[in-house]
Amino acid sequence: MTSFVLRRLLQLPLILLAIYTITFALAWLVPGNPMDRPEGRQPPPEVQAAMRRQYHLDDPKAFYVEYLGKATGVSWVLGRADRPFDLGPSLRHTDWTVNEILADGVPVSMTVGLAAMLLALGIGVAAGLAGALRQGGWVDGATQLVAVIGISVPSFVTAAVLLIVFAAKLRLVPVGGWTGVRSLLLPALALSLPFAAYVARLLRAAMIEQMSSDHLRTARAKGLGRTQAALRHALKNAFLPVLSYLGPATAAAVTGSFVVEKVFAVPGIGQHFVDAVLAKDITLVMGVVLVFSTVLVLLNLAVDVLYAWVDPRISLTGRG
Repeated sequence: MTSFVLRRLLQLPLILLAIYTITFALAWLVPGNPMDRPEGRQPPPEVQAAMRRQYHLDDPKAFYVEYLGKATGVSWVLGRADRPFDLGPSLRHTDWTVNEILADGVPVSMTVGLAAMLLALGIGVAAGLAGALRQGGWVDGATQLVAVIGISVPSFVTAAVLLIVFAAKLRLVPVGGWTGVRSLLLPALALSLPFAAYVARLLRAAMIEQMSSDHLRTARAKGLGRTQAALRHALKNAFLPVLSYLGPATAAAVTGSFVVEKVFAVPGIGQHFVDAVLAKDITLVMGVVLVFSTVLVLLNLAVDVLYAWVDPRISLTGRG
């Protein structure tokens, strides 16, 4: 397992380099100019020219090389930068660096995304087990119907409904902002429902397959009840498809909470990223993509390692 983890970690720089290159090419080709500020005062022409020279905004090759060196820490090692992993200044938020914006917003987005996945796992596993153990009954039909609704309804629609009912009408939680655990409940719930629906469907299908296997029939023949046999002997193997889904799903929850953050006025990285794309703030776009790409790759690595822990028969040598 150690060699597998080391090999995957050695692949990480190559994967991030490919993501960096593709993101840079797309961001550079997007029309627009970060110096254009229709909502406020335009910088004087001489200031714009100085910023273009300083940040190489007219030279994609120089920008690519210099930003990559600072972002990876290579420039710092060579004595060409003041600090490692410098993601540069924001071209729109001139009083903030990208590192400062990420330091403020990423923990909030991560908290919302991870809380959503914990809720999705709890709801999905409970619904999947209930449907599998009561296959063909009204409980199974109800869980499948709810799962279809959860998958079909976009998170921003669910978020708006939850906001109107529980915040505006019942006043059980704050309408917006970030004031503690109560502010986390609705965003996490709204974001979790589609993932919970997928978990429920995956687990139900896997449990039904496992419950018809020979080893479970043997356990039943030894006197174990249906529910007890399912939980002891079927759940562990049936959880493997769910575990495979959790890696990319967690990354999607952490990085895909942008719209939900907007609905609930959560001060995560989502609004900054959307504004950066619209304004072609290329340094902020690149910084957000690099950080969340690293999170995605590490989460997928964690899932592969967990595979071996859940089922030691699975060899990590052939994975990845």
